[in-house]
Amino acid sequence: MGLSWQQGPLGRDPNGRFVTASPMPERLLFAEPLRRRMSVELRGRIVARTDDAVLLFEPGRYPVAYFPVADVAEGALQASDHRTEHRDLGATRWFDVAGGDGHVTRRGAWQHVDPPPQGAALRDCVAFGWRSMDAFYEEDERILGHAADPYHRIDIRRTSRHLVVRHGERVVADTHAPLALYESGFAPRWYVPRADVVGEALQPLKEQTFCPYKGLASYYDVGDAQRAAWSYRAPFDTMARIADLVSFEPDKVQITIDGKTLEPVPGQTVIAHGADRNLSVDEVGGIRLVESDAPAHA
Repeated sequence: MGLSWQQGPLGRDPNGRFVTASPMPERLLFAEPLRRRMSVELRGRIVARTDDAVLLFEPGRYPVAYFPVADVAEGALQASDHRTEHRDLGATRWFDVAGGDGHVTRRGAWQHVDPPPQGAALRDCVAFGWRSMDAFYEEDERILGHAADPYHRIDIRRTSRHLVVRHGERVVADTHAPLALYESGFAPRWYVPRADVVGEALQPLKEQTFCPYKGLASYYDVGDAQRAAWSYRAPFDTMARIADLVSFEPDKVQITIDGKTLEPVPGQTVIAHGADRNLSVDEVGGIRLVESDAPAHA
């Protein structure tokens, strides 16, 4: 997902390789100016707002925004005794963060005390824990789900390939009009028009997850194949082309494209997020739809 997540070039298991004569370091960090206004909110108080945030990418993590200390609200950072050691950036001190209504979140922010020369862009900057704060904003729009990666890209392409989904001896879907969704760091996903899916084959689940790029995903069992399909019933406007279409997991049901079985490949499975990232839908609320209703709209 983007630069350092999933199979991105700085990820733990990149899909490609750097074309260099010398081996690349096992861990490669990348820092760059965000060039967007970013704000952090805690209990109704903007605890930091800056036009000069620096994004840090490190393997296996979503990007983290670092705010110049000068752009943090007065009194928002309270010193704590907690100290840790970052394997690349050295000694790290932690702060409690004071929000509105007298609320204080313990260990809600951190700062690398004396980063090495290659980490100079992060000097005198502080980062806030994604899960510890109530909201992050770019300009006046809230970022939901997890930190957004500016290198993340999604392309949707129409195709006339013949796609068939089977579970055991049963045909679950059959279409000549699937959409191929190509997403940074992931294997291609194939979306089937709902009219080409055997409706009673999908058993809706209460579970939903949130993607900051596509929206809320609803899940389905297919017979005894658990969580084998999903659909974005009401995706973001930019993802309207996949609205109410259904995608299937090739490791749980059989998918053939032009007669060739689609095998699971690296990048097919979403890697679990880190402890300071919240992928729940709690803060946005679930979409509750009766499955027999007309297709959802964003």
